[in-house]
Amino acid sequence: MTRAANSREAPARPARRCVFLDRDGIINRKRPEGDYVKAWEEFELLPGVPEALRLLARAGCRVVVVTNQRGVALGRISAQALEEIHRRMREALAQAGGRLDAVYSCPHDHGSCDCRKPGIGLFRRAEQELAGVELSTAIVIGDSVKDMEAAARLGCRAILIAEPDTAAARLEALRSRGIPVSAHAASLLEAVVEHVITHAHPVL
Repeated sequence: MTRAANSREAPARPARRCVFLDRDGIINRKRPEGDYVKAWEEFELLPGVPEALRLLARAGCRVVVVTNQRGVALGRISAQALEEIHRRMREALAQAGGRLDAVYSCPHDHGSCDCRKPGIGLFRRAEQELAGVELSTAIVIGDSVKDMEAAARLGCRAILIAEPDTAAARLEALRSRGIPVSAHAASLLEAVVEHVITHAHPVL
């Protein structure tokens, strides 16, 4: 290929802000401690989630779920059942006007991989596989120390989801461990409205 042909190539598409979401406790209601969502019938969307995803789509953000699903390693749920839950989750959200660009899950047990949060393997994979994703401008939204620690390792903005009566204690616990949090909110919808879409346009 000649240099002249190279010069006529279309310019690279600009990066779009990527919002990484945890799943349980952010998109769907968590099961009791020690239990897992094992079938679609146990999957319950949290209030405001479809609206939050619609707002992110309108703002031009990519939305990617990154979730630890240790229940697979423990034999509580099969990999096929997990894939079916995620397929139906994406369908339900699409029907409500939202959009998920991708879902990445870690099925492994503690200490056996680099993809289980707070590891950043799945985030790096998303960066490699999804066009226009730059981790330097991404936002991580989650409800656990692991989510916030992963964001810190990536150098991303981190938004903690916590109920008002527990937020102060959880923020203090994170501060005591030296894990920064950019903002906190009571729900995904509040986080999107107050802390994401107001920052989205400068990087689109």
